[in-house]
Amino acid sequence: MSKLIKLCILPLIVITVSTARAGDAFSIKNIGLDLAQDIAAAAVDECRKQGYQVSVVVVGRNGLVRVAMRDDLAPRFTLQISEEKANLAVMAGTSSGDFRNRRDDIRAEMNHLDDIIVMEGALEIIAGGARLGAIGVSGAPGGDIDEACAQKALDKYADRLEFLE
Repeated sequence: MSKLIKLCILPLIVITVSTARAGDAFSIKNIGLDLAQDIAAAAVDECRKQGYQVSVVVVGRNGLVRVAMRDDLAPRFTLQISEEKANLAVMAGTSSGDFRNRRDDIRAEMNHLDDIIVMEGALEIIAGGARLGAIGVSGAPGGDIDEACAQKALDKYADRLEFLE
């Protein structure tokens, strides 16, 4: 075989081999920093309007913190609690309150896992059917209020979430 033919065939072989393995890679959606900041700030503002000082943590779909905010007078422990609530929502694929209500049978065991707490106050962040992450809120007198602040923040940015690409 001539040298020219070998040089022409080699790139085709490389392309064929590399495309045969294309299924080994995939892409996922994760919440971007700008949207995470906006949602977190909206949740802090919503709770502040009601007279509550809270912390808000937005995590990506992998449970890594994207944004953490603590209002001026919110106790420092509320940061950890809000992160752990958000992690539960990401792990469970539902709100932390819904998980708490449906899975009381394993609540004690779940609370022994690192970085997770079974308390109301976190919601999934979903766009186009894809879970982008979760928002956790802590500091109001009750997880139902925390969750309501999170919901108002998500509602405020519903259009951005709906048309997210």
